[in-house]
Amino acid sequence: MDKRFLTLFVLTNDASKTRQFRLPFRSLKIAGAVSGLFALVFAFVLFDYARLKSVDMEYGSLKLAGSEQRLTMQAFASRIKELEGQLAKLSLFDKKIRIIANIEKDPMPAGHSDQQLLGMGGDSVVEEELFTKPGARVGELVDKMRSDLMNLEHMASTQEESFTELKDYLSKRSVKLASTPSILPAKGWVTSNYGSRVSPFTGEPQHHTGIDIANRIGTPVAASADGIVVQAGKNSSLGKFVSISHGYGIKTTYGHLSEVMVKPGQKVKRGSQVGQMGNTGRSTGPHLHYAVSVNGLNVNPEKYIVD
Repeated sequence: MDKRFLTLFVLTNDASKTRQFRLPFRSLKIAGAVSGLFALVFAFVLFDYARLKSVDMEYGSLKLAGSEQRLTMQAFASRIKELEGQLAKLSLFDKKIRIIANIEKDPMPAGHSDQQLLGMGGDSVVEEELFTKPGARVGELVDKMRSDLMNLEHMASTQEESFTELKDYLSKRSVKLASTPSILPAKGWVTSNYGSRVSPFTGEPQHHTGIDIANRIGTPVAASADGIVVQAGKNSSLGKFVSISHGYGIKTTYGHLSEVMVKPGQKVKRGSQVGQMGNTGRSTGPHLHYAVSVNGLNVNPEKYIVD
């Protein structure tokens, strides 16, 4: 055992009052060890505090960034969901138009359908747990959204092709519709229908190749569809007349006119005036003889009057 002492003398202005203290070396060693241990503990506490403070700040920053990222991803997912809904509506509209136009698509193979195509991406919803779980797998969410976007691109491309096909079809169809007789060429009263009748001249049965519309002389006569004037002249039967070719084998004839207002080769539109009602040719009174032929054969004009 160490029995040495460390003596400390405390001197004042008055030498008679000198004090001394005896400190055992053993106590000094213990005090030094305790002080060193305390210093190490204090240093460790300071370091750990600084580390925790840094982690807390980093966590706060990550939490804020995660919150902003979550809001961004939720908005993104909501937009994807909205686009999927819009494409689904367009697909339904496409289907309705095709039914109306009688150009439905070929049946899908077994196990396939439009609904299946529309559902390939699933619900584009950002799950809260993907951000709140430790080690959140945001990458999986990004991959899911990438898959949804690829699905949307495929759907949009398919829909674009379908609408292009519809546009081309309806464009062609619109030309044919515009070239198909569909209106009564003149105001008046139908005095003689298409088909069998008794001839007003001979009293014998005859086949009437058109319909007769009676009104005042000078009543405007209009083209019943778009076309090109192929004849505009006069003969003994129809008197002054006009013949219009509408394409697709369809031709209309307007007879007994008092005035012809078009020339051969002239293009006309549905509703444009081609002449005036009259009483020329073999006629018993002012009227218009209106005839429609398809591929050279006369048909009932009433089938081509829709208004």
